[in-house]
Amino acid sequence: MASTSVSRVLPASPQQVWDLVGGFDALPDWLPYIPESTALEGGRVRRLTNPDGDVIVERLVGFDEAGRNYTYAILQAPFPVTGYLSTLRVHAVAGRDDLAEVQWSGRFTPDGVSDAEAEELFAGIYRDGLAALHRALSV
Repeated sequence: MASTSVSRVLPASPQQVWDLVGGFDALPDWLPYIPESTALEGGRVRRLTNPDGDVIVERLVGFDEAGRNYTYAILQAPFPVTGYLSTLRVHAVAGRDDLAEVQWSGRFTPDGVSDAEAEELFAGIYRDGLAALHRALSV
């Protein structure tokens, strides 16, 4: 099994960040790679569409409002992995009310690619996503 994790400190309070990212169906609000999200099964599943029309289906498997994190599994996607499980967390930065650290991590089994290739793919997705989140919070 392979894994990767990316974190970034953002110019907003942890609650402001969580208010933007904490909704499982909220990706289009801050992630340009996902312009469309449809909630299914009472909000426990999201059907995402990227700009190329590819479909990604993800299931919420854990949610902690007080801890500001959620975990999800990919059910369907054009990625070369199986068994994908990811967590998005918002942390406070010690001594700073105006900053938050967001950590996006995942573990998965590469399928047809090396561990390093799969790890770099998702590290890039997470880095780009957190950069987009930074831009959304800076508006």
